[in-house]
Amino acid sequence: MKKLLISPSNMALGEQESQIYQNILKQATEISLNLMAVKVENHPEDFLGWCYELLDVAKNRINFDLLDDHQLPTVKKLQDLLIAAISYLQLKTLRIAPWPMVTAFITSHKEVIALDEQLKLIEYLKPMRSTPLKDMIKEDRLAFSGKHAANLDTSVYQFDVEWFASTKSAKGFHQLLDDLPGAFDEALAAIPAEGDVTLEHYQSFMVGYLSAFAGSEEKPTLAPATRLLAMRRPDVFTPITSSKLDALCQALGVAKLNNRDFERYWTDVVSTIKAMPWYTMAAPVDEFETQLAEIKALLPCLFYYADKDTATNSNYFKLLHKPKRTGTSGGKKTVRRGKESAEVLVDRALADESIPEHIRAKRDSIVAEVEKGRSVDETISLMRTIFG
Repeated sequence: MKKLLISPSNMALGEQESQIYQNILKQATEISLNLMAVKVENHPEDFLGWCYELLDVAKNRINFDLLDDHQLPTVKKLQDLLIAAISYLQLKTLRIAPWPMVTAFITSHKEVIALDEQLKLIEYLKPMRSTPLKDMIKEDRLAFSGKHAANLDTSVYQFDVEWFASTKSAKGFHQLLDDLPGAFDEALAAIPAEGDVTLEHYQSFMVGYLSAFAGSEEKPTLAPATRLLAMRRPDVFTPITSSKLDALCQALGVAKLNNRDFERYWTDVVSTIKAMPWYTMAAPVDEFETQLAEIKALLPCLFYYADKDTATNSNYFKLLHKPKRTGTSGGKKTVRRGKESAEVLVDRALADESIPEHIRAKRDSIVAEVEKGRSVDETISLMRTIFG
């Protein structure tokens, strides 16, 4: 273990990496006796590999039974520093990485980052990029804006809507989006659905977005704005979240943005990423790479740290594996849907050519059940069972 802890001092670390190493070492020193009890056989020669190895020690191999209560926060801090360091180091490779290297990284990490599920979200929203928010059903608006809800039908929303930057903490934004979706439509209308997006387009969006908060006590913040922009034009805008902003800004070599840095978001994030080799020289060779190229501004999101628990922490996965109630008492009340949402979801399902006509004739009955909170697939399956 001692050899592992001191090995980065023999690596050619840059100034940023050296500072990260010193911060990690400070936390490791606080629990050095516990760490020394762990046998280490793998000694990576690169800093990224070193971070992964020490993180595995701190998460899976240290004896937590021997830790005092006051040491637990130190272990958590050590884990957080290592996770942030891994995100930074992986994102930093984007500065010089060619397109084949970027796609190779994503392919090799496909399972751990739940790539298929993430791409399902993008494919679902693709037809809605030019659809006004005010014309969307509430569930689709939540999917577009990045906020999970317990009543999202897993047979329709086969993904966690909070991939690519969750906005669940932006309560004021979501309240305004519910009350005045048209105001945000006016802002998004400034961003062309295809072709070049210029600074002038972005500035027009910014004026519209800030205006949507006029007369409200809520202050406009950057993160939810970038989520809307990213879903409108995933080939141009990279969404941000406060929890991952440090790693992103460090990797891009820019000063950390605050949540009101609307102007710097364009110059320091959008323009910086657009100038990177892999972005400018993206040359897809197959259907999979074409799919990635169409959302290339979202690809940095796939370089943040992920582990074996990332996929199972998806809200979609949790809904799928939610324990079923065995009785009527003590359980959570079923969340009802609005009639408009139920009708849209049912009509989409009934549009499938495999649905027989006699089931389609039961549309109103299916809608009524879906309104009560039953899933669309479950309801249609029930109808098939009853009516053959």
